[in-house]
Amino acid sequence: MRGNFAGLVSSLFIIGSTMAQAGENLAEDFSESPETRWDYVADTVMGGVSSGQVQFRSDGDVAFARLTGSVSTKNNGGFIQFRRKLPDRPDASVSGVRLLVRGNGEQYFVHLRTRGTVLPWQYYQAEFATSDKWTEVSLPLSGFKASGAMLRAIPVADEITSVGVVAYGRDHEARVDVSEIGFY
Repeated sequence: MRGNFAGLVSSLFIIGSTMAQAGENLAEDFSESPETRWDYVADTVMGGVSSGQVQFRSDGDVAFARLTGSVSTKNNGGFIQFRRKLPDRPDASVSGVRLLVRGNGEQYFVHLRTRGTVLPWQYYQAEFATSDKWTEVSLPLSGFKASGAMLRAIPVADEITSVGVVAYGRDHEARVDVSEIGFY
């Protein structure tokens, strides 16, 4: 147990240092008033019946966002998310999104919106798995899929305008924690 804790602390330090070095590419570490930057959105905006919330918490010195709720595909719905509009677009040299996550074992998604995703249902999506342990996830931009044929095949880094963490696409109970999210 003690070794696992020391490993986690070491991993968090290394990841934190890596994310801090990204400087302008750091999207969030949830440490200072994240509720002023992140919005909760559910499929109810289009008639769906999913429900949930995002809460900003801390566990010791680790601050994180927790997305919980029930995702339902009834009424053509099927998502809950928390999303942040970026104050500045990432640098053109960015090649992916990095997160530090834990959850209930379900699959979740990162959705990116760009200057080219002008309709509300347009986005780029990449999937990631969760476990009950904090895990670093790296999602290369080349692995993001466009939500429709009218978008370019993969997102361009310096066109990204928002990032969201999403429970999506199937009936399930969601619980995912994110302590860091940024670009690499």
